Amino acid sequence: MSVLEKVRPAERPATQGKPRRRVTDEQGRRVRTWELALRYLLLLAVLALTVGPFVWQLSTSLKGPTEDIYTSPPKFLPSDPTLHNYQRVAETIPVWDYAFNSLKVAGANVVTNCVGSALAGYALARMRYRGRRVATLVFILAMLVPAESIIIAQFTTMRELGLNNTLIGVVLPACISSMNVLLMRNAFLNLPYEIEEAAYVDGANAWQRFLRIALPSVKGTLAVVAIFAFMGAWDDFLWPLIVLSDPSKFTLTIGLNYLHGTFANDERLVAAGTIIAVAPLIILFACLQRYFFRGVGEGAVKG
Repeated sequence: MSVLEKVRPAERPATQGKPRRRVTDEQGRRVRTWELALRYLLLLAVLALTVGPFVWQLSTSLKGPTEDIYTSPPKFLPSDPTLHNYQRVAETIPVWDYAFNSLKVAGANVVTNCVGSALAGYALARMRYRGRRVATLVFILAMLVPAESIIIAQFTTMRELGLNNTLIGVVLPACISSMNVLLMRNAFLNLPYEIEEAAYVDGANAWQRFLRIALPSVKGTLAVVAIFAFMGAWDDFLWPLIVLSDPSKFTLTIGLNYLHGTFANDERLVAAGTIIAVAPLIILFACLQRYFFRGVGEGAVKG
């Protein structure tokens, strides 16, 4: 055999076609066709269960008064789309004032949770002091306490502080969540110690290590905390209903409850109010989704 024949790879026969592309999983194992089809069917079923009700509400909110919303089979696409239902919501209740109150509460909740959870999580993960494990255990136990069991004590505290019927009284009990603190703690624990040790050798103090090294490395977890805090404050109904009595200070969830009670038979009006309440959550998640999925891995609870 010549040297050229040794170096040149064997040519594929002309009759042999291209190799079939194999579908593999994360471990490199082959996935059969029926298994792949079953996975896609399950994903489509989950998608229909989660997104289907929202699509139906959106479709109902865009249907006119003359269009039947109870047809069989149901029609997801309105024949004559209109935004009149949203205008009716604004004419029935001061929905934009309620939305602005909810935005103030949710914005304050996001700021306090991001700042407080980051500081507490860094202290639990990086600093050495007596009682650190006990403090971590306290945060874990706080997650096991149902909110309904302490709501009377919270209301009494707000009344004694003179914060009853104020938006500050709505924000204060949930300004720092124990779950968010544990998320930040686990995110900081995943950072290599060598980075902070090098900064300590260079003369950086604790605040400089926190602000310039640790915090920029956990932006994804901060996005997760921000989304959870915003959703919790925006969707909260029971606590604002107990604290607030002045209609001008109502949040959006309390204001929309008036639609469900008085206009329960007008499904189009209720659906339009629901879409108004859900839209800010979708916009927030769309803006922070790339940080969200990265942050879930950063703040995952270690086994």
